[in-house]
Amino acid sequence: MIYDVVVVGAGFSAIAVTCNLIEQLPASAKVAVIGDDPGFGRGTAYRTELYLHRLNVPAGRMSLLPHRPDDFVEWLKSRGRTMQATDFASRSDYGLYVRDTLAQLLRKRDDRCQVDFIKAKAAGCVERYNSTLAFHLGNGDEIAGRNVVLCLGVGNASLPVDPVDVPPFLRSRIVENPWRLSWLRLVAPSESVCILGSGLTMIDQVLALRAHGHRGRIDVLSRRGLAPLGHAKTPPAPLLIDVQTLPGTISGILKSLRTKSGETADWRAVMDGLRPMTQVLWQRLSSEERARFLRHALPWWNIHRHRVAPDVFDRFEKLVSEGTVRFHAGFLKSLAAEEGTLLAGYRVRGTREIAGIRADWLVNCTGMERAGISHSPLLKEMSRFQLIAPDPLGLGIQVDATSEVLGPSRILPTRLFAVGALTAGQFWEITAVPDIRVQAKAVVEEIASNRSNRDA
Repeated sequence: MIYDVVVVGAGFSAIAVTCNLIEQLPASAKVAVIGDDPGFGRGTAYRTELYLHRLNVPAGRMSLLPHRPDDFVEWLKSRGRTMQATDFASRSDYGLYVRDTLAQLLRKRDDRCQVDFIKAKAAGCVERYNSTLAFHLGNGDEIAGRNVVLCLGVGNASLPVDPVDVPPFLRSRIVENPWRLSWLRLVAPSESVCILGSGLTMIDQVLALRAHGHRGRIDVLSRRGLAPLGHAKTPPAPLLIDVQTLPGTISGILKSLRTKSGETADWRAVMDGLRPMTQVLWQRLSSEERARFLRHALPWWNIHRHRVAPDVFDRFEKLVSEGTVRFHAGFLKSLAAEEGTLLAGYRVRGTREIAGIRADWLVNCTGMERAGISHSPLLKEMSRFQLIAPDPLGLGIQVDATSEVLGPSRILPTRLFAVGALTAGQFWEITAVPDIRVQAKAVVEEIASNRSNRDA
């Protein structure tokens, strides 16, 4: 069957695109959404049921549709959640809101496009001579689209080393995907835990452990030993920043931002002022400067940019000050067993010294893998047929300023777009809801406009 639009994916990007398609396309249009995730649209982050797992963006900036900015806050109020736009809602509530928003749009049976949800995995792709891209599905079917939107996210990053030296009886105590929260029930209150990675996922898992009654020691190992900072309880007004006046080098930009931070009462004002202009700033940088940023500045950018809710930060800081959570900076070199426990061997940062952390459990919180072609069989095949090309820095695939995919060998007029993490090479800041929702709306507007011109 041939559709006007085929959306490939089942995460937040896919649901944002689908909602915009329902709002913007005429009743005569046909849309297919391909995805095999049973929690369509909620993804890993928004399926958690723990109340301590909060959004790290205030509720007032989390509406699914950018032209309805108060939508999420109004939804919270309608469910009896007394929250203001500046408060940080739970991730589980946000997942329910996303689900309800899609359901509400689908309930409008009249005067909306046809939407077919196909529970399958897209296993291959080929161009057809009826001006479409056809997808081979894991269930044996094939569907084709005149427009295609790739909304493929990324999975949990693999362990930095192979636990080949860990005996089978201890392998079950290595948690490779921490978002499968069933492991928490198996941890005894007094057992020790070693967490690899010190980002937002680490904080989520530390608080989840405490909520499940864990009272043992938690060691955190990461390359630099840095942890995310907190949002201010009373946010400062964002500082107006003209990115066109900033230097063109990473070192020059950092020097300028440090100067501005020293001239304000709260450095968050600088980061929040820079936030709306981050994509513009990224696109001004040369490939060399982008690579320099990824090599040297990214960890410091992450802890200042991706902050946690104030009360969550206070809970975590208390555990650190008490010595319950201890940080180690170094590079993991080995995983082995010692006296019935796990032993994580690491090289201490800045030295040649090898140290070790003994723990009853080891949890992989190194974050999400960087978006790219290698993690997806579908993208590998599309690359083999030269329908897509990798970003030179490994940040997804190449797209233009409208999010249209730049393939080296495109022979048909089928329009192929990407939304979300796959477009980080072009936009950098494109993994958070405020960015993805704007991108999704713009892509659908482009598709709707092209369709109207074709039908005119």
